[in-house]
Amino acid sequence: MIGHGVYFDDYKVGTTYQTLGRTISETDIVNFVNLGGFTEPLFMDMEYVKKESLYGTRMAPGAMTFTMSEGLVMQTGLIHGVGMAWLGGEVKVTAPVLAGDTIRVEVEIADKRETKKPDRGIVTYKHRVVNQRGETVMELTLQRMIKRKKTN
Repeated sequence: MIGHGVYFDDYKVGTTYQTLGRTISETDIVNFVNLGGFTEPLFMDMEYVKKESLYGTRMAPGAMTFTMSEGLVMQTGLIHGVGMAWLGGEVKVTAPVLAGDTIRVEVEIADKRETKKPDRGIVTYKHRVVNQRGETVMELTLQRMIKRKKTN
């Protein structure tokens, strides 16, 4: 983990970062589903899951995979003290995350552009969320407003 985030000025397009891994437990999934109100049998009814789902075991909602991957990125410290806003992005789910899977995130700086305001810029990140087998489970392209270094 880096102590302070990376300023807009210091990002270089093409640079990559890697997060630590996080094993997604059945308890994590149950807590997320209940907290978020995901009252879908696919997430709440294990008899339904065993008989009707594609995988026969508890899987994480895509929203949970996104949330957990964002948490892993936050833990790197990349945007600590420099992140000003999450501006949105595009999310593509490519495979399920099942209870017991361990995910990590590969982060690439895809683009950066200045804004009209001299204290900030926009950074585009490409995230690839992978499981313990190296399979991509989610791809994201996100934009954040990031502080620039102060000039005197």
